[in-house]
Amino acid sequence: MKIVNTNELEEFTWKSPRGKYRGAGKEVSEALGRDPKSTDLLLRHPFDVEILRLEPGATPYPYHAHGQQWEFYHVISGRGKVRHEGGETAIAQGDAFLFKAGEPHAMTNDGDVDLIVYVVADNPLNEANYFPDSGKWVVPLPRRQVIRGESADYMDGEE
Repeated sequence: MKIVNTNELEEFTWKSPRGKYRGAGKEVSEALGRDPKSTDLLLRHPFDVEILRLEPGATPYPYHAHGQQWEFYHVISGRGKVRHEGGETAIAQGDAFLFKAGEPHAMTNDGDVDLIVYVVADNPLNEANYFPDSGKWVVPLPRRQVIRGESADYMDGEE
């Protein structure tokens, strides 16, 4: 058994070029030995766990859907809102929710303290993503590319 203390994990941060999308997280699965580039599920792990932290006003990613991946979210602290096909839903500490493959979603911290969320995703190979607002796809083969009829940057049409 391998054990890690998530309080001791280094937090990584990201921000889109113009700053519209930003967030921070701790890669729990990688700390437990996950190799995200492997095709061997014993090395890749069948699921991925992250502790997501969003500062007030932050949205981590554009509105998107996964081709095969399911994502489970559990709000540990704070509050926010989730955009989905049916509109927007408020979320708060203790809420748990799930997005199946093909269901578009995005999350925003609309509170005044950090929003902390456990995110657990299954780990399908050759995952593709769709961005309904900009009409783009991220396709994994022959290498990961963002396309909209022609090659596009990840943030093109999002900010």
